[in-house]
Amino acid sequence: MLAMESLTQYAVKYGLQALVAIGIFVAGSLGARWAGNLMQQALERQTLEPPVRMLLVRIVKIVVLLFTAVIALEALGVPIAPLVAGIGVAGVGIGLAMQGVLSNVMAGLSIIFTKPYKVGEHISLLGVHGDVVMIDIFSTILMHPDHSRIVIPNRKVVGEILHNFGTIRQLHFTVDVSYKTDLNQALAIVREIVENHSHVLKDPQAVIGVSRLGQPAITIAVEPWTKVVHYGSLQGELSKAIVERFRAAQIEFPSPPQAVSAR
Repeated sequence: MLAMESLTQYAVKYGLQALVAIGIFVAGSLGARWAGNLMQQALERQTLEPPVRMLLVRIVKIVVLLFTAVIALEALGVPIAPLVAGIGVAGVGIGLAMQGVLSNVMAGLSIIFTKPYKVGEHISLLGVHGDVVMIDIFSTILMHPDHSRIVIPNRKVVGEILHNFGTIRQLHFTVDVSYKTDLNQALAIVREIVENHSHVLKDPQAVIGVSRLGQPAITIAVEPWTKVVHYGSLQGELSKAIVERFRAAQIEFPSPPQAVSAR
């Protein structure tokens, strides 16, 4: 009979504490969601990158949940001071084990805030290049011209030499013509083709001119500007148009030098 009374007292005492702790945690979860939504609405009015907004919203939710968890544990009668000390010691060990992840996060924040490149720009670093399609907290994802994806950990980006082409690029290719060619006519044809192509930008202006007097040809340099998305196909289209127009105008291409065999 005495045992039943003691059991009932414990059930009433700790059961009530458990219900209060559960209620606090549920209220805290709802509060964390509400605070996160409020922060999301406030940040949408600011000019911040999506990863920054996502990170700040998550931080707000985590802080509210941690604060709620501490209050709930205190309501259960759990000593908070030793628990906090234990969490601190565990946090040091976890931090040492996750140095790579944390360095990626810090580098990601540095990239997001300093903005050395943006989504849609073409960059080259660490021996690879491509269009930036995503920047998140841990990595940067590039789309290579062959449509493969390149995932670069953010810690590899910070501190490296980075070539940012922006959203436009300049083509560099040449056309060889024979020394009998009327250069004014040839240059006029090339300039007309380049300027009338829909994917060639008017500004910056294309550079077209004689770049080399070689043997057995005169070399014409063709250097137009285009958007990154058209960079891969433009050279082939211009080269085809130049060949067709040169043939129609009877402009000769140089013959390759013939090898003389010894007898």
